[in-house]
This record gives sequence, structure tokens and C-alpha cells, in this order.
Amino acid sequence: MAAPEAAPAQAEGAEPAPWALLEAPSRLLLQALQAGPDGARRGLGVLRTLGGRGRDPFCWGGLLEALCREEPVVEGPDCRLELKPLLLRLPPLCRRNLMSLLMAVWPSLPKHSLLSVLQTAGQDPSPDPDPWLQVLREFLRRDLGVGASLEGASPLSKRCQKQLRGLCRQLGQGGRKVKLLRASDPEEEEKEEAKDSQWPGKRRKEPEEEPAHPEGERAPKRFRCSEEEEGHEEKRSEQGSLDSLADGGGALPMKHQPVVGAEPPEAAQSPEGAEGLPGSLELPRAVQDQVPRLQQLLKTLGKGLEGLEGVPPVELQLLHECSPSQVDLLCARLQLPQLSDTGLLQLCTWLLALSPDLSLGSATVLTRSLFLGRILSLTSSASRLLITALTSFCAKYSYAVCTALLGPVLQAPKTGPAQRELLCCLMKDKALEPDMQVLMLGRLLELPWKEETFLVLQSLLERQVEIPSEKFRVLMEKLCKEGPAATTSIAYAKLTLTVLTKYQAHITEPQRLGLAAALELNTTFLRKSLLAALRHLAP
Repeated sequence: MAAPEAAPAQAEGAEPAPWALLEAPSRLLLQALQAGPDGARRGLGVLRTLGGRGRDPFCWGGLLEALCREEPVVEGPDCRLELKPLLLRLPPLCRRNLMSLLMAVWPSLPKHSLLSVLQTAGQDPSPDPDPWLQVLREFLRRDLGVGASLEGASPLSKRCQKQLRGLCRQLGQGGRKVKLLRASDPEEEEKEEAKDSQWPGKRRKEPEEEPAHPEGERAPKRFRCSEEEEGHEEKRSEQGSLDSLADGGGALPMKHQPVVGAEPPEAAQSPEGAEGLPGSLELPRAVQDQVPRLQQLLKTLGKGLEGLEGVPPVELQLLHECSPSQVDLLCARLQLPQLSDTGLLQLCTWLLALSPDLSLGSATVLTRSLFLGRILSLTSSASRLLITALTSFCAKYSYAVCTALLGPVLQAPKTGPAQRELLCCLMKDKALEPDMQVLMLGRLLELPWKEETFLVLQSLLERQVEIPSEKFRVLMEKLCKEGPAATTSIAYAKLTLTVLTKYQAHITEPQRLGLAAALELNTTFLRKSLLAALRHLAP
């Protein structure tokens, strides 16, 4: 068997790597990012390995803080001593792959730390900064909602814009009808149109009227494929490729999920509640043009289950053109919550077939729009169509479902047997991977506990979840805390008995004693079984 790849051995007397003093997990990640052009994919594999099989999750906060920390270094031929953050001391390839990796997992990272990294990246004193890094940084700023004032400006350089216009003209000759909707300079636009009119069989076309930007700036450039929309915007291609790194191969494939144990995404906020968003939200022009077509398409849903395995309609690729807030607006205009269960299953099948995968923020918004109201309004058991749609969507976008549904449904004042039954079914689904089981557990431990929470948590723990030690400690603490108030709760008793029988190897003696005190006043018919299980654990 071939040995796994390792970082090149450091030559005697060579300068140590910038990350040499970091903790082992952070060193391993940065070494993977420096391994080659596919470093971002390797980095995702490292995160998958570090956060799986019951291990403690990767500590993003510590790494992001270390990247911004200034340390004295020797610079220049005159060997002068300067303070320089670790981020700016990383090799260019490592920095590129790091920024690409951050674009793939940013919804699950602490926002304040990520903003500090972006601010540090913008302080590069190099006279010729890497344009690729600059573009990735602007995309991240935009996704975090701090680039609203720059929304009208393109992150592409003028040279790159000119080359893209030339490429659009060449593609237009082949009948693909790819055109640049907007140019950054009116005079340059006239020159391009004059050139276009010289091609045989091509008529000059009057420029389209475009709406003014709220702040007087021109709207960002966009591209449109009039007939064959095989992809989305060029400036979104990097994000899309990282979103689907999981399906791109490698020994450690990773679905579009964040690292277990990270903070909830802030991109999932609604437009009204999100900070830093403009007061008046609008859909991209290309999406606005297709809204009537999408509305017509949705009207045909629910009339039959034929054609579910086909390629998703090209109009759905427009979801990649929208930010999470714009996806929320689009869902409202399309009235997605009003779809029938049959139409919901058809739409989910198409959404799951999209390539590249949806971004985490967009998937969270779609989960809330498609499922939350529908689940909260249940008065009887969910239909098989709804269960199938939810479990299949959760299998691919588990983090989005965990964020948008688990807490809101369990904390809703009218949660009843129908909602509880559906969530228990979701916890028992075989497609829920081990690391996502830990994610669901972490979310349940954060919520206030009540009868429904006991039953949902029991359904999850019956699957022998590989619980990290820290989460198991929190679980035991909450069981001990809830015991005196749940003396008559059969759901609590069943949950505790599940923990005592299936996780007895994890229970320490102090935890056993604490649980024994909590169960002393239990009056349910399971009291004898609980006490017997506790005695079995006694040393």
C-alpha cells in the first residue's frame, strides 16, 4: 500500500514553514493547502478527517486568529525587523487555496474572525498584489454582506473585463448567443457594438435600457446564455466549483456541509433581519427576466410524477446567480410554500440534481421556504411525499435542514405529535451520515428541552451516534439538570434509559452519581429499569 503524501522534508538550515509553530491540526490543513493547485479540495479532506468519527471538531477560531496575529519577521536584503501577520507570510499558492477553502465553508465560520482575516488580506504591502486573491476577497466580502457599498463595482480588472468581452464576441459567432449585458464604459460599449456589427450576418442592436443603481452606480456585469445555459456567471464559477468539491473525487469526498461544531451561518437570515443588507433588495436582471417562465413551470408541477429523473430545467440554474437574500425574495415571488406535496417532491428532485450544488446559504433559505411553514401547519401525520422530499433534501443539505428546521420546529409554540413524528423520522433516516448525526445532536443540545425534544433526541441516540467527548459531557449535564423537573415524563425516562444502555462505556463515575441523584424522584413505570441500569454501571 502506498504511503500517504507528506509535506516535503525540510532541508537542513532551511527557513521553517510560516505555520511551523501552529497546533498540529492547523499545520496539517495549511500543508494540504500548499500541496498543489487542488489544495482546497485536499483541505476539505483534512477537515473531514479531523471532524469525523467522534473526534473534536476543527478549531477554526484559533486558526483565523493566528492568521491575523502580527509577529516579528526579518524582511528584505537589509534584514530589517518588521511586524507581519501570518496570513501575509504564507506562500501565494497556500493563500489562494486558503481563500478558496474559506469561500466553500464561510457560512459555518465565526463572522468576526473571518472579517478580520479579510481585513488583514487587504493590507498586503506588495506593489503587485495577486489579482486572483483580490477577487476572492471581494467575493467573500460580498457574501458576508460587508461589500454592499461596492455592489455596483465589478471585482474584475479592466483588462479581464476586456478579455471577457472579446470571448463573448467569439462565442457569439458560433451561434451560442452569449452576450455581455452591460459594459463598464459607455464609450467602450459603443466600440464593441461597432466591432460586432462588422461580423457577417450580424445586425447592430440597440443597447438595452438598464435600471439605475440606488446610489447612482452602474449595476455589476452579468452574462447571459440565451439558448444553451450550460453554466452560471463567470464570477460565480469559483464558488460553485468549491461547493461541489465533494463530488469531484478524492479519497475523502465531502458533501456540501460545513465543519461539525462550527457556528451557525449568518447568511440564512431573512432580508429583513440580516444586517448590512440594502434597504431595497432586487433580483439580478437575468433572474427577473425568467420569473414568468419559472412561475409557468411551477404551475405544471403536481400534475404527475413522470419525468422526475430527467435533467432539471435550465431556469433553475438561475439560483446560482442569487445571493441567499435574493433567493428568499425569489421564493416569495414564486410562492413556493404553496406548492402541493407532489409538486414539492418534483421540485426537490430537480434541486438535488443541480450542478454545481447550491450554496449553503441558498440551501438554507430554500429549506425554510419549502418545508418550515408546511411542517408547522401539519395537523396529522405527514404524507409520504413530504417525508420523501424532506429526507432526500436532508441527505444532501443536512446542515441547511438542521439550521432552518430543527430549532424553529421544536421551539414553535404549537409543535405537536405530527411535527414530532416527522422529526423522529428524519433522525432515523439511514442517509444521515455520522458527522451529520453529530451536527444534529449538537443543535438539539443547544435548544431548551421539552417533551418533543426528548423524543427526537432519543430517536437520534438510538442510532449509536459517535459522540465527541465534549458533547457527551454536555448531554449528561443536561440529563442531570432536567431530571428533577421531569419526574413524571415518560419521554425523559426513555431518553435516559437509551443513554444508559447504549452509551454506558462513555459514562464516568461522577456522571453516574449525578444521574442517580436526578432519577431518585422519578415516578414513571421505567423507574426500576433506570435504577437497574445505573446499578449495572457501578464499579
